[in-house]
Amino acid sequence: MAIVGAGRVGCALGKRLHQKGWRIGPVITRSMRTARAARRRIGSGKPQAGLSEAVLAADLILIATPDRAIAETADALARIGAGPRSVARRNDKYHRSGARRARQGKKKSGSGAWRGKIVLHTSGALGSDVLRPLALRGAAIGSLHPLQTFSGRTIPGLPGSTCAIEGSADALRAARRICRELGGVPVVLPPRRKAAYHAAAALAAGHVLAVIEAAVRILVSVGFSRKAAVRALVPLTRQTLANYERVGARAAWTGPLSRGDFAVIERHLEALRHFPREYRGAYDALSRLGVNVLGNRGDSRKQQLERTLARIK
Repeated sequence: MAIVGAGRVGCALGKRLHQKGWRIGPVITRSMRTARAARRRIGSGKPQAGLSEAVLAADLILIATPDRAIAETADALARIGAGPRSVARRNDKYHRSGARRARQGKKKSGSGAWRGKIVLHTSGALGSDVLRPLALRGAAIGSLHPLQTFSGRTIPGLPGSTCAIEGSADALRAARRICRELGGVPVVLPPRRKAAYHAAAALAAGHVLAVIEAAVRILVSVGFSRKAAVRALVPLTRQTLANYERVGARAAWTGPLSRGDFAVIERHLEALRHFPREYRGAYDALSRLGVNVLGNRGDSRKQQLERTLARIK
């Protein structure tokens, strides 16, 4: 396996697969410094700055670059083995620094250079069509997105995590195998549905984190130390999630809105006047969301909520 763009996700998958016995070949980033750091984090592989024909020694290439760089990376990879004039373009981020090595590397030219190769990207929002230049060269293309959070400080365990996979038959088999070897649960997801899937992931992870951080800052403003605020709120959030998993959303719903206690909600709104307007905006939006997805059809709380929000600005 070759890994292109060994950031958080690339390093995490590389390390876990190395632990499972996979052979890690080139670990490719924009500079030798970051490539060496990635190699140390993974525990295996050959650090390389920029793309070269060395990537063709791998049977499977994992593109773990940021989403905005995937198309460019695929285009640069597709030109490898296409002939000496096409080896690199001056402006390719990953390809530029590897051009000289490509000319010196193992010769694998011609239209069959990518035949039999499998190329997967790790984007949750993009489909495998972004890798089309490689498909035109004969590679099997697909995507593998582990539905897990990668903070950079720790490498998460993947057992039980869902992996959204899609692609051509050979790529799909490879993605399914990788997911299962990591203990994950593969789910085939059509490319047209990936953006909505990824939006759901953003709501459940990054946006939840923003809400918790805002809550921590509110407690700090009323006298808690930051450590005490985190200690107070994390168990509350953890128990809420446990209740959700055990009894479902509506049964787990608590708080003044669930009880229809609009006098308390008015006090919340008054208190939030002393915070940046984004706090009040989030409270309003989440209250509306809560009553819509957790309330009953025709719920009278919707109208009461709107009247309360309009009255207290």
